[in-house]
Amino acid sequence: MHTTKVFLKRNKIGNYLKHAREHYIRDDIYCGFESCDKCIRASSNLSSKHVNKCELFQKNHYLILDTNVILDQIDVLEEDVLGNVIILNTVLKEVKHRNMPIYKRLISIIENGSRHFYIFINDYHKDTYLKQETTELVNDYNDRCIRKACSWYAKHIPSENFVLLTEDKDNRLIAQNEGISSYSIVEYVQNLPKNTNLMDKLAKKEYQEKLNAADIFPPHLTMLEIDGGIKAGRLYQGTFRASRDNFLEGSVNIESFEDDIIIRGYNNLNRVIDGDLVAVQVFEKDHWVSPSELVLEDDTINALDDNLEKKELELSKQPASKKNIKPTGKVVGIIKRKWRQYCGILQEGSAGVYHLFVPADKKIPKIRIETRQAETLKSQKIIVAIDSWPRNSRYPNGHFVRALGKIGDMKTENEVILLEHDVPHSQFSEEVLNCLPKLPWAITEEDEKVRVDLRSIDICSVDPPGCTDIDDALHCRPIDDNKLEVGVHIADVSHFIRPYTALDEEAAARSTTVYLVNKRIDMVPDLLSSNLCSLRGGEERFAFSCIWEMDHNANILHTRFHKSIIKSKRAMTYEEAQLTVDDKSQTGSLAQSLRNLNKLAKLLKMRRMDNGALVLASPEVKIMMDSETHDPIDVEVKKLFETNSMVEEFMLLANISVAEKILSDFPDCAVLRRHPEPPAINLEPLVKAGKHLGFEMNMESGKKLAESLDKAARDDNPYLNTMLRILATRCMLQAVYFASGTLQKYEYFHYGLAVPLYTHFTSPIRRYADILVHRLLAISCHADATYPDLMDKKKTAELCHNMNYRHRMAQYAGRASVALNTHLFFKGKIQDEKGYILYVRKNALQVLIPKYGLECTLYLGKKDQKLDIFTYNEENQTQTCGDIVFHAFDPVTIRLSIDSKNIQHEKFVLQLVHPSVEGFSVPPLDAEMAEQEVPQKKRKK
Repeated sequence: MHTTKVFLKRNKIGNYLKHAREHYIRDDIYCGFESCDKCIRASSNLSSKHVNKCELFQKNHYLILDTNVILDQIDVLEEDVLGNVIILNTVLKEVKHRNMPIYKRLISIIENGSRHFYIFINDYHKDTYLKQETTELVNDYNDRCIRKACSWYAKHIPSENFVLLTEDKDNRLIAQNEGISSYSIVEYVQNLPKNTNLMDKLAKKEYQEKLNAADIFPPHLTMLEIDGGIKAGRLYQGTFRASRDNFLEGSVNIESFEDDIIIRGYNNLNRVIDGDLVAVQVFEKDHWVSPSELVLEDDTINALDDNLEKKELELSKQPASKKNIKPTGKVVGIIKRKWRQYCGILQEGSAGVYHLFVPADKKIPKIRIETRQAETLKSQKIIVAIDSWPRNSRYPNGHFVRALGKIGDMKTENEVILLEHDVPHSQFSEEVLNCLPKLPWAITEEDEKVRVDLRSIDICSVDPPGCTDIDDALHCRPIDDNKLEVGVHIADVSHFIRPYTALDEEAAARSTTVYLVNKRIDMVPDLLSSNLCSLRGGEERFAFSCIWEMDHNANILHTRFHKSIIKSKRAMTYEEAQLTVDDKSQTGSLAQSLRNLNKLAKLLKMRRMDNGALVLASPEVKIMMDSETHDPIDVEVKKLFETNSMVEEFMLLANISVAEKILSDFPDCAVLRRHPEPPAINLEPLVKAGKHLGFEMNMESGKKLAESLDKAARDDNPYLNTMLRILATRCMLQAVYFASGTLQKYEYFHYGLAVPLYTHFTSPIRRYADILVHRLLAISCHADATYPDLMDKKKTAELCHNMNYRHRMAQYAGRASVALNTHLFFKGKIQDEKGYILYVRKNALQVLIPKYGLECTLYLGKKDQKLDIFTYNEENQTQTCGDIVFHAFDPVTIRLSIDSKNIQHEKFVLQLVHPSVEGFSVPPLDAEMAEQEVPQKKRKK
């Protein structure tokens, strides 16, 4: 039996076309109850043994939920107190449409048999399907369908009790008038026995005592007003980014403006939170300002307290810069919230049931929550979600989600890092693990027939010490006196991860392996990452090989690709490979291969540099851990060898060669990587820094910039060039993945590498982008079959968007892990260290300490006290005190220690040792050093 839905759709010229859609109604849909003798039996998780206990009812009962209960109270539903819950298909579809992450969490609950959740397909059942009225709103129609299903269950299984939980007061009243037992989730949870934890987890849209409070913020415009304002050109929309240095300032990126729109001041920010999509009103030009030069100390960044107005007034009195004026405006409405769950701690001193939660992310304001577990939670890192931010509340309202563990515990702190950077890190599901090959695994005769056998070639891998996920291996052997064969062999991960499997979906969702100091979050299960796909020495493995014929000047004569079987002769570290290259007594084929590879790599690098590739820099830190306690025992900048560069050059060359191949065969759906040229405004800090140092930074092209950086060196400051390259790195835009059919060819260019085409092929164990590239290359080589999604540029673009996000978050998580362990290493230590000024700010110096790769802030004032002995020159970007002038890149000696007063935000405290500023500097720890120091004098112009 079927019914026909008719709906009208407007065409391009304004006429309406009638569309008909058939909707099949069935009489064989199971209600889910074991005791039912009317339905055809099927699988169900509902159980007569589970009893829902609530003081509102004397008997056991089954729960039916509306959409908003699931969307707002998923944290409550994840608690195992609630069971025997019926999820209507009408509700499930609406949840999926409105919030995919919550839909996935709901499905996880439903799939857990012990929770006793059951999906009833009400919208296809002959007795519960309802036709939508012509003028009926979708929400009203869905509510009617839910009530119909509740009434049907009560008649169908009269021996059982059914309760509808809905957040809609009107719907609840209608349901009660129709004889349906209906309550709000708050009423229901309040009447559960031992409900303390669940009460804390309830999302609350408003707090009662705030309902009649005076407004603190201006009201937000309605969506209708926002839409009209944007269409009329009065308003603009964009994503808000909070300042890391000033909690009273942020910016909004708007396509029609070259510069970001500055938002400054409590009222102008108007309850916006980092990441929100907002509507902005831009002020007239005479009200535009320049970005703040102030750096606020950590304990004031999250200070939305009773002294806020005073702090805002003090900041507004700071002299405004007349240079670098940018468009300025205010937030007038929220288009879409980007709220997530936040990690942090309860603020000390709170009393009663209402408490302030201090997020670990300094860009997020404090959150007001209600909890009866404060005594227990005050020593814990906890997770909190935001529910609302009414205009009469100084803080957003939220609710407790769960506790992570004791503050300061390494396991807890690592969990915080992963959660704060949205890193998927749960255990791989049984469904995913079932996709893995069974052990023992071995290469078969069938495998040997379809792959090129390279097991006899002297192939080796070169990686960091302790590396177990070995993606790549190399070889080089002579063909004749004039030619060499060079091979890059990459783990054939795509052989084991097939499209549309649970393993493939999980790898796509994770997109990248995340490396913390003492932990690795794998993209794929360990059986693949550290075993079957890892090109370990002495073991036979599947590979995807890129083979070149080259002359001795590193000119490529021919390129070929094929799937292969290899047996790496040795897995080497960079240092071991370097010793092999340098030790002339080693004359074996492996040593000769490495020497030829090293020689060719130098030629390839020279050619890249001549083409305008940039050599940028960022201080990479290595944390040495105690093997037993796993505590950090040393921090040092990573040492690089020629062999690091050797491997890098051939990986770059393989990526370029593969990019050319897949683009030629798949012009619309090739997965490529681009690095956009930075806009001129991004490079201004580098231009200014160079000018102050007497160097001209030519920004006409990447090649000109590379040449300028090469020339910017001084004998009296050997670290100066490195700092300029660090600064240049921070001026760059992010490199991103994209689908070739979504951009014009001139946009494919990779600015940093100075190549027209680039992709990622060489790390499929730890990057999903490389798996997609392998699949495309396999089709080009006739080694595998295609599948629809791979040829769909829209779906490829969606995957690229997720890969870019996950890659960025993985980088941030790695840096946060290094920062955490560096703090632990310095705890209880006081050291004088050599540093260099990276930036000169209005009230601070940003100091780089090369020995530890640290960048810290030296404040030119004392807390709650203005220090007038320094004079800031905005034009020259200098700070002056008497005869002493601080310029960018000047060497300084600073005292380094850790301030642990704020248990969540421990911070480095810097004190100036040299040059000595009377009333500000501290004497050196080493008295002999003090005698050798010569005061730094003002430079002559």
